[in-house]
Amino acid sequence: MQIPAYETIKVSFDGTVCTLQIYRPEANNTINDLFTDECADFLNRHSEHISVLIIKGLPEVFCFGADFSAINDNVADGDPKGQNPENIYNVWQQIANGPFISIAHVRGKANAGGIGFVAACDIVLAEENAVFSLSELLFGLLPACVLPFLIRRMGPQKAHYMTMMTQPVSAQRALEWGLVDACEENSENLLRKHLLRLTRLSKTAIVRYKKYRAELDNSLEQQKACALKTNLEVFTDPDNLNSISRYVETGKFPWEK
Repeated sequence: MQIPAYETIKVSFDGTVCTLQIYRPEANNTINDLFTDECADFLNRHSEHISVLIIKGLPEVFCFGADFSAINDNVADGDPKGQNPENIYNVWQQIANGPFISIAHVRGKANAGGIGFVAACDIVLAEENAVFSLSELLFGLLPACVLPFLIRRMGPQKAHYMTMMTQPVSAQRALEWGLVDACEENSENLLRKHLLRLTRLSKTAIVRYKKYRAELDNSLEQQKACALKTNLEVFTDPDNLNSISRYVETGKFPWEK
């Protein structure tokens, strides 16, 4: 199997078990257009060959959300939309409904759009020191594309609370709330134990189950248009874009003088 040389992800196969590592260490594992395009390209090419997809980040950061520097550069070049939200939403839908079992292996920080990857996965495993947060409201933004996936996973009230509070949530608290399925100090061992069981499942059984699961709950497709519209609204607001620019250039949050 030939895999293209990607710049923002590292991909490896062990039989039909695939590991996709988010790999932008120079940008705190944030999401930019190239990263989204490469994820989509890989999933479009190889989903049929995967029975279990493991998504992981770096030891200190899983994924920290949108790349504010890239958005700032896009706006400076005359693109008021920043990034196209439909691309990342489609990637999360592929992870949620694709013909494989998806596992998020979370170490370190998962924030904002990083929570989209977590919530889209069928199974979420975390190290005990992992933390989860939605920081968008601090900048006048909303986790518009994340919320359909997050509500589907952990219910509306806890997703609502995480959005409003913007504070990091520990792995243990995330486990209690349903965002995480299992956590241990040694998450590699936790992952190994899950794979011992999951790799006994046939590809045919996985495909049938995931298709049935998507038919039972088509909320992701139903909520897509509203999510994209809201995302574009907040990411074209001049005040929000100014807050992003100020943060990129000075490191100061909107409320700091």
